[in-house]
Amino acid sequence: MHDDERKPPFFHISGCRLEAERPPRGLHLVATPIGNLEDMTIRALRTLAGADTVLCEDTRHTGRLLERYGIRAHLLPYHDHNAERMRPRVLKLLDEGKAVALATDAGMPVVSDPGMKLARAAAEAGHPVHVVPGPSAALAALAVSGLASDRFLFAGFPPAKAAARRRWLAELAEVPATLILFESPHRIAAALADMVEMLGPRPAALCRELTKLHEEVIRLPLDRLAMEIAGRGGVKGEITLVIAPPEPREAAESDIEAALRQALAEMPASRAAATVAKRFGIPRKRAWDMAMRLANEK
Repeated sequence: MHDDERKPPFFHISGCRLEAERPPRGLHLVATPIGNLEDMTIRALRTLAGADTVLCEDTRHTGRLLERYGIRAHLLPYHDHNAERMRPRVLKLLDEGKAVALATDAGMPVVSDPGMKLARAAAEAGHPVHVVPGPSAALAALAVSGLASDRFLFAGFPPAKAAARRRWLAELAEVPATLILFESPHRIAAALADMVEMLGPRPAALCRELTKLHEEVIRLPLDRLAMEIAGRGGVKGEITLVIAPPEPREAAESDIEAALRQALAEMPASRAAATVAKRFGIPRKRAWDMAMRLANEK
């Protein structure tokens, strides 16, 4: 055995060498920087340095990250093209009590990558699944967008083809939450044009190259944003788009009545009125008056 193999795992920060203990057995989901390598957390470094095996999308990309921090690790590729074949091998490592780390090229594993199926398979097999949180393009974009963050939906990548993309947008149009999605530079102009058609001129923020040298956030209504990107002839880099929720619509009287009739059949009038008032965002007195009218009609 070589001397290096007998030494405890370690990593370097600013010239300081720090030892890393072996993490607990199981699968460790490790977030990595979305651009700026200084966004690595101490815990992530310890986990990657101490794990028995590190799974990654691209061994060259992750290798550069580990080299930056002086980490020597056993790397195995795990990506869309080999995930089905690799999963049994990884589960065997977990069966043997190994500590296996999973890292993507950027951000949090399992978000828009094949790590989700591995995490589910590991949990179903009874193995511990640990999370080492950190950078996330979706949450970073939401934070910097200036749009409502109390309720949001991460929708991933839109379909590449126009007809499928418009159907996909139609499903999201009435979601009462801020939308977060990814899009590639060569499709962003066409996607924005479809969003204007399907979602209307909602406030939006196009976040590009977050945490990198050429970071940019463009905050405009969707129609003006589409014009801006078209006028530029497109943009380059990693893109995250954040779109405001739809404006609240006044509920139709017939819809409120139908909801009240159903609620009155299941609960007392006062509770039915309160439930429907909250659901439709109407004054409780209005719901109560309608409930009394419906009750008197019986």
